[in-house]
Amino acid sequence: MRIAKGEVRTPEIGRIWFNSSPLSMRALLGKVVLIDFWDYTCVNCIRTLPYVQAWHDRYKDEGLAVVGVHTPEFTFAQYDSNVERGIREFSLTYPIVVDSSFELWKAFANRYWPTKYLIDTEGYLRYAHFGEGKYQETEEVIQELLKERDPAVQLPPTLEPVRPEDRPGAVCFKPTGELYLGHARGRIGNEGGYETDLVTIYDFNEAVLKEEFFYARGRWASTREYFGSEGDDCRIMLKYSGAGVNLVMAARKDFDRIVEVRQDGKPLTPELATTDTSFENGASIIRVMKPRMYSIVDNHAFGTHTLELIIRGPGVALFAFTFTSCVSAQP
Repeated sequence: MRIAKGEVRTPEIGRIWFNSSPLSMRALLGKVVLIDFWDYTCVNCIRTLPYVQAWHDRYKDEGLAVVGVHTPEFTFAQYDSNVERGIREFSLTYPIVVDSSFELWKAFANRYWPTKYLIDTEGYLRYAHFGEGKYQETEEVIQELLKERDPAVQLPPTLEPVRPEDRPGAVCFKPTGELYLGHARGRIGNEGGYETDLVTIYDFNEAVLKEEFFYARGRWASTREYFGSEGDDCRIMLKYSGAGVNLVMAARKDFDRIVEVRQDGKPLTPELATTDTSFENGASIIRVMKPRMYSIVDNHAFGTHTLELIIRGPGVALFAFTFTSCVSAQP
């Protein structure tokens, strides 16, 4: 979304910084500024990060200043140590400000993860994009603003797509919507619903699985933000449509919990495994240690499946499922 020059002034930016001493909009006047609102647990944010880092590397010496604004969706992502670990794991080197109190989010009247704003050399907002995609368009606006700053600047061709599903001709289907597990926003399909803010035993009839809901079996704790395992055999099932599944999870401090993954009643095959998948004794598993987004399954094609997670012990918190939907064009 392009915005006419001189219409919207941008607010000042915040206090706690990584990869930089504190910056201000006054100090950034004279540069083109890319503001990226993100969260290290957000799959859509994570998928945009290679582009943001590449733009920083390409244009930092040509007058572009990239500023990541980390605004957390979940409580654990408010902690500076978790944000710092996320920055390291994604190898981000541009300045990032911590916005755990949502001050900058509110100052920009922001509503989405991720959102990118481009600001010109006079401090005016010139472009905004919400969500994934539009990478070439965003880079073209970066180049236009850099040329406004210095008409003689020499700039490279825009980046090639970093993933097959970002290339022209890729198809994006309508997936199952984001599925939260905490009772504040969650949709549990068990008869009777949540036992709010209590630890109790759940059960369900597998014959009645409906998409857009999750179903629980075993002893679970229901909180506003997450659904937490409290027994020795806790299970989650859901029917979903998508090309892949991600889940934000955390384990209690000093715990290393194993989550077994089954799709359509079977362990994952190596072809469906992700970078988070391991195989032990014929089972496909994920080890949950750090609070973050885990990649659960990668089908490489869009379809409808039944997913089952088996947690054999207390101490795992499940926050939100997300489902990817874009697949590369057929050759």
